[in-house]
Amino acid sequence: MLVLYGLQNCDTVRKARAWLDGQSLAYRFHDFKKSGVPEAALARWLAQAGWERLLNRQGTTWRKLDAAVQGGVVDAVSAAAVMRDYPSVIKRPVLESGDAVIVGFDAQRYAQLR
Repeated sequence: MLVLYGLQNCDTVRKARAWLDGQSLAYRFHDFKKSGVPEAALARWLAQAGWERLLNRQGTTWRKLDAAVQGGVVDAVSAAAVMRDYPSVIKRPVLESGDAVIVGFDAQRYAQLR
């Protein structure tokens, strides 16, 4: 079963959901705002994708963070703490399929999950 994590109002998440729906792929959607970030899932993402890939430094949430908070992100542990406190800094969407984790929407990589 595919699990898509993100924010319901995120444009990139909408694109991913539309693509999955268009391919008739069953998935469960997990909204960070409503349900939080699952600790075990965050640990998997960090292990597989790395904190640098998972942390969205281009987004509005990151840019609005205090400089001290931003400067304190130096490794996976500090990045995970910020991601728990500010789930919107996680690059979206995150798609899990079995052991595979894909960060961001990439139709070609999604198609390989079939």
